[in-house]
Amino acid sequence: MFFVGMNYSAFAVDPIKEAKARMLKRIPAILELKQKGIVGENNRGFLELIRQDKRAKKLVDDENRDRRIIYAFISKQQGVSIDVVERLRAKQIRHKARPGEWLQDQTGRWYKKR
Repeated sequence: MFFVGMNYSAFAVDPIKEAKARMLKRIPAILELKQKGIVGENNRGFLELIRQDKRAKKLVDDENRDRRIIYAFISKQQGVSIDVVERLRAKQIRHKARPGEWLQDQTGRWYKKR
């Protein structure tokens, strides 16, 4: 009887908020890996390993999983394909990247930002 009349949505998990929270917690580790040249940003808005590193691989996988959640949400919200969201996000990431970070251009070539 305790649950009668309760709003069950109050107990619902918001996957977008959770993904964003996890991503915020990862920022320092991602920045460190970028500075060390271990990871870079590809032309689809996802992290990729530049050099093999077990710790970094898990972080990259976790980050990319959350980015997929966010990109799918934006795609649905904006009524555009996920491909469009990924490419626009990659462009934003390239613009904000720091000198020395690895980036992938539209042709798939990797380069360090100057």
